[in-house]
Amino acid sequence: HVQLVESGGGSVQAGGSLRLSCAASGRTFSTYTMAWFRQAPGKEREFVGTISRNKNAYYADSLKGRFTISRDNSKNTVYLQMNSLKPEDTAVYYCAASRRVGITYAQAAYDYWGQGTQVTVSS
Repeated sequence: HVQLVESGGGSVQAGGSLRLSCAASGRTFSTYTMAWFRQAPGKEREFVGTISRNKNAYYADSLKGRFTISRDNSKNTVYLQMNSLKPEDTAVYYCAASRRVGITYAQAAYDYWGQGTQVTVSS
């Protein structure tokens, strides 16, 4: 079992940056595919990006170039660097872990979820 705890959310003006962190418990963090999802008010949760155990990262097309996912297996932590933030990036951001090998964008493929961290971008 893996517990995920996100941090780093907050309020920022448009054009600013934030870095979210997700700390995982357990000894097998390096074997998990990790991902970030987000849910804006009144909308369904959507895929942001994912990073494999080999540190290959993939992103939602609309976020490429602004968001970067990385992981530090020695710290059991995955990061989401968000630059050039826009008001439409306002959402609760969730970290998720999958035991499956390979990249997947589907929420159902992720076995463990964090509680989420709020990001608010003002214009």
